[in-house]
Amino acid sequence: MSAPISNVRPPFDQPLIDIVDYALNYKIESPLAYETARYCLLDTLGCGLQALDFPACTKLLGPLVPGLTMHHGARVPGTSYRLDPVQAAFNIGTMIRWLDYNDTWLAAEWGHPSDNLGAILAVADWLALNSEGNGTKLTIRDVLTAMIKAHEIQGCIALENSFNKVGLDHVLLVKVASTAVVSQMLGLTRDQTLNAVSLAFVDGQSLRTYRHAPNTGSRKSWAAGDATSRAVRLALIAQTGEMGYPSVLSAKTWGFYDVSFRGQTFKFQRPYGSYVMENVLFKISFPAEFHSQTAVEAAVTLHRELADRNLTAADIARVTIRTHEACIRIIDKQGPLSNPADRDHCIQYMVAVPLIFGRLTAEDYDDAIALDPIWGPRIDHLRATIHCVEDPQFTADYHDPTKRSIANALAVELTDGTFLPEIVVEYPIGHRLRRTDGIPLLLEKFKTNLDRRFSPEVRDRILEASLNQESLEATPVDQYVSLYVV
Repeated sequence: MSAPISNVRPPFDQPLIDIVDYALNYKIESPLAYETARYCLLDTLGCGLQALDFPACTKLLGPLVPGLTMHHGARVPGTSYRLDPVQAAFNIGTMIRWLDYNDTWLAAEWGHPSDNLGAILAVADWLALNSEGNGTKLTIRDVLTAMIKAHEIQGCIALENSFNKVGLDHVLLVKVASTAVVSQMLGLTRDQTLNAVSLAFVDGQSLRTYRHAPNTGSRKSWAAGDATSRAVRLALIAQTGEMGYPSVLSAKTWGFYDVSFRGQTFKFQRPYGSYVMENVLFKISFPAEFHSQTAVEAAVTLHRELADRNLTAADIARVTIRTHEACIRIIDKQGPLSNPADRDHCIQYMVAVPLIFGRLTAEDYDDAIALDPIWGPRIDHLRATIHCVEDPQFTADYHDPTKRSIANALAVELTDGTFLPEIVVEYPIGHRLRRTDGIPLLLEKFKTNLDRRFSPEVRDRILEASLNQESLEATPVDQYVSLYVV
């Protein structure tokens, strides 16, 4: 006869305690982290502004109930919406993730830590607009601090724990990180914050179904928005005094480890600090899934090589991509591609387009290009010649914490049997080791995205407010967000 299960309420699981104590108490001392966070803020907002050019994104934005607005609601950059913080988080989170162009973190789990800005900016603006006379006016430095901590929570858990291998989507970590930092911003107590983070793990978690063949679809573009809005909702629920679940991770049979993580416990490579923000990867050159960034860069180089030889992509017989294991697992895909979300997670498509055109833009995933009667068949024919093979050294360097490379090498065989020199790119231009090259291009990307939505006068006001670290950090949140209202 088995012993009865104890009904003594346990202490909170240690991973929850570590997240909460870091979110509430850790003081960020790194100037590099704050500098990188400012670039991250600008780039992430710019990505959201670019997404507003796409009706598939904008149809999801606005209030949950049409016509509903809030006098002191959080603003959605690039729009006139004023929304409750839960729906504002969904809007902002969806915008910034829509084009797969914001920052990236690659480890045992992949993800995009700036997705957390959906929750952070919505709550910060809402609090700032409703803080008259109570001395809680937030500044952009508060936003940057929350970004650094959200990056760190998401990224440090991701270093050693693969959620994708158990079929769960990385937006689980967005929800957990956003819940923790938003709880701090809202002024929750330690007990309330523990309750909130436990609620984030109790939730059913998103499956990766929508990121992989044969079901790849547009939910992958709003999944992070959904996660950030849920985080805000859970923090607000916990603020009312709603209870939490201390052994949500470790409870036998019913806890997260047993139900959703195949009985494994979380492993940690390092304590929480500011490592992730300092080492985050920016997507600067191409709106493409990050494991393909160096392959796309190599393809653009090969396009120029073909032109120099008076050749075109039609002269290619075979392309071999030497790559890392994660790339093969996520984006190595043959056969029909049914929508833009399918195409931007297919390395063959993302290499074929620059080999033909010498470019890869967000518009290149649309039906206007992919189903064009001339160019569509040429893209499909070329991608059928593109094959991936794993290089074990590339895989090892991908996981090496001193390198974190995302290497790809392209070898082209021509129809006449000759080979072009293999092009190897180990680090994309958004990598920490290429920051000197990357930051000027990141700022140009930001300016280009501002020009999509604003007049030159408004663009210049935003740039003046954004480009100086000290003055931007001191700017009240509501004052800065107001620059983006249309």
